[in-house]
Amino acid sequence: MTHTLTAPLRRLLSLSAVAGVLALGAASLFNTPASAHGDVTPQPVDISGLPKLGEEWESENPYRGNKRALEVGASGYNQNCARCHGLEVISGGIAPDLRKLDLGDEGDSWFIMRMQSGAVRNGITYMPVFDGVLPREALWSIRTYIESKHVD
Repeated sequence: MTHTLTAPLRRLLSLSAVAGVLALGAASLFNTPASAHGDVTPQPVDISGLPKLGEEWESENPYRGNKRALEVGASGYNQNCARCHGLEVISGGIAPDLRKLDLGDEGDSWFIMRMQSGAVRNGITYMPVFDGVLPREALWSIRTYIESKHVD
């Protein structure tokens, strides 16, 4: 004895199968580790020509006003920060507009905190930690570049 499926029943089974495949695919998207940069690898920054820094974080930017740090920072920013914070430090609205970051010690404190801790809200990584990923010479150079683009 053979059973024949009616056209509406075949259609329902087909749609159910497609829905199941889509659900499995969607579940796999959410079963990956949180990362602000996805599969993007931080890019190395050439820090040659910069004074070497000590082992501990400085409380203020040691490269403020250093022309070589500004060059290094521009390159480092464009390779590692611009994809989220925008070219020329002009945010597209998703990530904070770093041009408005406080100048001087107050802005340096916030910068250090972000480099050491990143930004995580509700378990979602919005900005990864860069301390230990890029040398502090590169990070302070990026801060120097960001300060050069400051707006009120």
